[in-house]
Amino acid sequence: MVNKSMAVEVDGLTVRRGKSTVLEDLTLDVHAGAVVGLLGPSGCGKSTLMRSIVGTQVVHAGSIRVFGEPAGSASLRRRVGYMTQSVSVYDDLTVRQNLDYFRKVLGAGPEVVDRVLDLTDLSGTAAQLVENLSGGQRSRVSLAVALLGEPDLLVLDEPTVGLDPVLRADLWALFRRLAADGATLLVSSHVMDEATRCDRLLLMREGDIIADDSPNGLLEATGTETAEEAFLALIAGQDRAPSPRPAHGRHRQVPGASEGSGQ
Repeated sequence: MVNKSMAVEVDGLTVRRGKSTVLEDLTLDVHAGAVVGLLGPSGCGKSTLMRSIVGTQVVHAGSIRVFGEPAGSASLRRRVGYMTQSVSVYDDLTVRQNLDYFRKVLGAGPEVVDRVLDLTDLSGTAAQLVENLSGGQRSRVSLAVALLGEPDLLVLDEPTVGLDPVLRADLWALFRRLAADGATLLVSSHVMDEATRCDRLLLMREGDIIADDSPNGLLEATGTETAEEAFLALIAGQDRAPSPRPAHGRHRQVPGASEGSGQ
């Protein structure tokens, strides 16, 4: 039976790269309607988990369902928007030409182009070649592409990396508006101060989820004042008390804001 309150259900996910295990027996649920922050240092497995959720990662074991369907299903093509770390648009096309091309791939109508241009504040640069845009504008073009299908789930892999504080604040304001309209967002970052902008946090280290809580709950549990201090306190606690390998997030649930979490 499909659980309609769940956007993402990950059960026993194991991903290997060569002889190395990147994720092992990872299990978590993300309720629909939440802004979930996936935080941790570079190389901890965030991108691998996100690729698994959108269906582009080869997995060794386990299952992933998105809105009740296997990850990567054709039926999810317009329901899931994915923004990679690298800008994934064509430099030799204008902003509008890029969006028009990708909306045709998705089967979306032409009216959606102006909508996402307005959402991402790119209307004024729609006629410019992408290669002539600033880094922040190029990132917003990638985000605009991810929004073309009017997705129910947005998977954003470090969308604010390299942006100045003003642009980062603008993007997070957009994320909150999208969530208010009913979208679920999974946003990865290694910038710990972005944690306070989320409803729920998943902190990762070396392929494990070492914490799953609201921002306030995390600070209270660790007796700290910032997400970075909380993360360091969790690591210090792990290092001081060696124990058998943790359960990799088994039975973790990430509720939506309507269930009293976070902001």
